[in-house]
Amino acid sequence: MGTRRVLVTGCSSGIGLAVAARLAKDELRRFKVVATMRDLKKRGPLEKAAGDSLNKTLEIKELDACCEASIKECVNSLPNRRVDILVSNAGVGMIGPLECQSIPAMKELFDTNFFGLVRLVKEVLPDMKQRQSGHIVVMSSVMGIQGLLFNDVYSASKFAVEGFCESLAVQALKFNIKTTLVEPGPVITEFERKVYEDAEMMDLSETDEETAKIFREVYLPYSKKVFTSLGQTTEEVAEQTLKVITAKDPPLRHQTNRLYTPVTALKHADPTGRLPLDTFYKMIFKHDNVLNATLGVLRMLQRKTGKK
Repeated sequence: MGTRRVLVTGCSSGIGLAVAARLAKDELRRFKVVATMRDLKKRGPLEKAAGDSLNKTLEIKELDACCEASIKECVNSLPNRRVDILVSNAGVGMIGPLECQSIPAMKELFDTNFFGLVRLVKEVLPDMKQRQSGHIVVMSSVMGIQGLLFNDVYSASKFAVEGFCESLAVQALKFNIKTTLVEPGPVITEFERKVYEDAEMMDLSETDEETAKIFREVYLPYSKKVFTSLGQTTEEVAEQTLKVITAKDPPLRHQTNRLYTPVTALKHADPTGRLPLDTFYKMIFKHDNVLNATLGVLRMLQRKTGKK
């Protein structure tokens, strides 16, 4: 197989930047990376990360996943419109009590997280079908498998992504097109830091006092503990994404963080949904000491895994 062209979205920072840079620096030079972002003024960090690969195995282009014309213009600028691998990564976050979120903000999130993916796939899928080859790689989340406290809308958008890809994957396979959902758990990025920074300053006047207290005094400290114990770097997620892309038979789903697997496994263990619901409720509201001990053990395992 020759050099494959990879179109990556959301490359100005975070996972998208790390994936684009990692693929461009592939030791076997298997990829020609088209790293895209909505605002080219933010290309500096990517250029720095790309290093010597810039304008050799990596080129930077403008693409706004919320604009069909922008996507078409970008794809049209590629030789023969060829995209061998699409890595759909652009996304936004939202946490907090539901009553404090506006419907326009929710729609905006879905426009990026879900409809952004749909627009991209609509543009590249017909050409992939015609060529009878391609790989659609979608940056999803464990929250597309298991909803978490105060992540209602973000989780809903990832559930939509998972359902869309799972359904499309069957048809795509008929045309020899592979589909993979990459599902990170907590990832330490500027994206996450900004989401939590905004959450700490959030106006909670639209919700009741008890819910506001749970969000500030239970959820935010709990999340920080989880990130400290289980958080991956963007480079780790990029490495996992490379493995998926180069796999002979890529999986439909790939969780990047093995330590998070027991959390999602709870859902499959009980079809009624009671087990994960009861477990999360008790961990968060009743057994803080158990949670702390569990995270301590996982932190130790994370360090051991990292040394291997």
